[in-house]
Amino acid sequence: MKTEKFKKEYLGRTVVTAAGIFIIILTLAIGAFLFYRGSATFTVNHHSVAEFLFSPDWNPADIGEGGTVGAAVFIVGSIVISLLALLIATPFSIAAALFMVEISPKVGAKILQPAVEIFVGIPSVVYGWVGLTVLVPFLASVFNLAYGYSVLAGAVVLAVMIFPTITTVAADAIRGVPAEYKEASYGLGSTRWQMLHKVEVPAALPGILTGVVLGLARAFGEALAVSMVIGKMQAFPAGLLSPTTNLTSEITADMGNTTSGSEWNNALWSMALLLLIISFIFILLIRIVGRKRRA
Repeated sequence: MKTEKFKKEYLGRTVVTAAGIFIIILTLAIGAFLFYRGSATFTVNHHSVAEFLFSPDWNPADIGEGGTVGAAVFIVGSIVISLLALLIATPFSIAAALFMVEISPKVGAKILQPAVEIFVGIPSVVYGWVGLTVLVPFLASVFNLAYGYSVLAGAVVLAVMIFPTITTVAADAIRGVPAEYKEASYGLGSTRWQMLHKVEVPAALPGILTGVVLGLARAFGEALAVSMVIGKMQAFPAGLLSPTTNLTSEITADMGNTTSGSEWNNALWSMALLLLIISFIFILLIRIVGRKRRA
């Protein structure tokens, strides 16, 4: 009997260990592959990193060399849209998390929590289609624009998409605040609002920031929904109502139209490598915030 239990335990431990090692190897392999393909712009086509990051001139050659690979427009577009989406989504997410956990937990559990879970499961193409057919015409009508494709449209769509991520993580962080903190606050005569914004939210702030960083990572990597509503114009955004483009939109739109190994193809792989590096930076930020939370 003991031998059989030992075998089952050993088998389970072996399977879990093998799965963990496989995930590590797969992550390293993806990173190595992207580094190999993405670095070709600089090692094979002899463009500089400064040109790629800071130049707005994007005209890579599909045959031969001699084009320009400035990706600044796409980088700025990604940053502007993602940060604006974060500014829109974060206050609503924190408010929703506080409502679910503290203000009305029964209503939150019965109505808001299921709604948040539904948002998570909706495919990104649905968000993009709703933005294209509802939000874009609405913005064009309200602001008297020829077209409603804009930074604002992309940011609103992204804000809706990252709302569930930030809300869920923020709610878990708020639930993790020790009850003694709240009891001490009420014992000192605080109102519920004073307890929430002076005690509970500051105590849960590291966890909330983790949700914000996760939401920002999701926003940076989203491609389809954003590309349907931002206009994909290769120009720096002149304002919130002007069209632009971003990294993921350019990669998805052009990768299938390029010749493998060409300057254009290599530049797109460099964009993918840049996105991977940004994702690693976000993961590092999450780890740093998590350590502060445990401390």
